[in-house]
Amino acid sequence: MNLTTTAQAIILLTSYFGKQDKDAAKPLTNAEWARFAMWLRDSKISPADLLDNNEKALLSHWRDPKNKVTQDRVEALLKRGHSMALALEKWSRSGLWVITRADKDSYPKRLLHQLGNQAPPVLYGCGDKALLKAGGVAVVGSRNASLADLAYAEQVGLKAASAGLGIVSGGARGVDESSMLGAMNAGGAVVGILADSLLKASTSAKYRSGLMNGNVVLVSPFNPEAGFNRFNAMDRNKYIYCLADTSLVVHSGAKGGTWEGAIQNLKKAWVPTWVKQTQDSSAGNARIVAAGASWCSENIAELDVQSLLVNSAYSKVNNQTDLFSQPQADLFAQPNEISQSECNDELPVEDGPEKETKNNEALVETKESASLTHSEPEVVSKDSFYQLFVQYLQTVAREPISEAELVEASELHKGQVKSWLALALEQKLINKLTRPVRYQWIDES
Repeated sequence: MNLTTTAQAIILLTSYFGKQDKDAAKPLTNAEWARFAMWLRDSKISPADLLDNNEKALLSHWRDPKNKVTQDRVEALLKRGHSMALALEKWSRSGLWVITRADKDSYPKRLLHQLGNQAPPVLYGCGDKALLKAGGVAVVGSRNASLADLAYAEQVGLKAASAGLGIVSGGARGVDESSMLGAMNAGGAVVGILADSLLKASTSAKYRSGLMNGNVVLVSPFNPEAGFNRFNAMDRNKYIYCLADTSLVVHSGAKGGTWEGAIQNLKKAWVPTWVKQTQDSSAGNARIVAAGASWCSENIAELDVQSLLVNSAYSKVNNQTDLFSQPQADLFAQPNEISQSECNDELPVEDGPEKETKNNEALVETKESASLTHSEPEVVSKDSFYQLFVQYLQTVAREPISEAELVEASELHKGQVKSWLALALEQKLINKLTRPVRYQWIDES
């Protein structure tokens, strides 16, 4: 794997490699890494600096407020380079990749936006990383759901694929797996957040066609070879919700992972929570609605998947007018930019003490050329929205760009971007490239 020195340092400090000796130093947890990363940032030290054989001097002023991350522990973790190299080579041979929070281009901003410094420092995965940015409908439910609920989940996946929406789920037996396979078999985008056995799942015949066709990505914040662990299974629930635009609980018990994940999502208000109506008196569905979720029809024929996006923080279906009515300076601002004060993330550590400029001259020129005025009321049509998109496309698509990257950069809904890309292709404004699918502006000059 072609990993930066910064990424290697983060992996050494936060990851397990194979079986753990009971006396060995334990990798830092998310919370411990957050505290340590904040100190590195404030001390103007990059994680990469810790690999330059002078870590003792650099760490001499480090004091963990909770006295858990000691200097000796950090030094011991950094000395695991050989174990890391062997593990990375093994995972790479199996088609896995590793990204860290320092990898700004590939790490999903949704996790940073929703979780701040509690976002996992390392993600392991296989498949197209760009799918992590696409969002979609988080479908969750019991492992031991009824046949009717499994069929419902599968149809939700199929409907989402037909609507150009992705499915985000946990890959567990039951509702999760049914929704993912329903979407995958219909050619839709699928994001599976696994709590265990990523290495095994990456070679499973179940997802092989989706991985080969580029419409499935499997990802985990846990060691790819880790077995089932109840804590990990509960912990990954938040990542399912935070990588989606909205969520649908097909069937929940009165307690357990589905129940606790839905309640946590309601408390944190990450994405809207919808719950399938059910006649099962032992189910926890009604209690989730009582806690603040909304019902959706148990008749799959009546379910409009697009309607689940109402009030979603990432969906622009119902507020595109507001987006295009923003002042010119914010018209095409990068989505979900996270201020250092909001999440105290370690990303600035990678860049060093110099403040990175965020000005994009090309975008500024685009905004100025759009010449939107608010001094007089104007009749705004759908065509004018599309023309703004075309102007934006002319700037960002001079180099090939994927649909997922366009969705993230423009902060528009995926279905809208797909529709406008199709229109731009029809008008021969852009070319569609393959392997992987990307779009490029046609420069007539």
